Amino acid sequence: MNSSNTPNDGDFARWVDEKSEVLKYELGERFPVPPTELHVSSPHPETAHQKLEEVLLEHEQPSEEFLEEVAALEHAPPLSDDELARQALAAGGGDNDPATPE
Repeated sequence: MNSSNTPNDGDFARWVDEKSEVLKYELGERFPVPPTELHVSSPHPETAHQKLEEVLLEHEQPSEEFLEEVAALEHAPPLSDDELARQALAAGGGDNDPATPE
């Protein structure tokens, strides 16, 4: 009992293949694979300061300046509650509007 409105198995398989290709593309855009052979041993010249993401996600070697900055942050005294509140009120939150702090 095959109706003309019932899709063939081949149509369903083609639909699944198309959807999986779209999903692969979208996931590749959201979660790019970090380079394994092309990592650089120094920060990119277009960035003034090396970022944590570059060291962790792009497998860059941390610069001396980066390591010194991390060490300074580790040895810094904790912020007071008043300072944390001031920073929270000064930050714009998700919409970057300091008038509506999160």
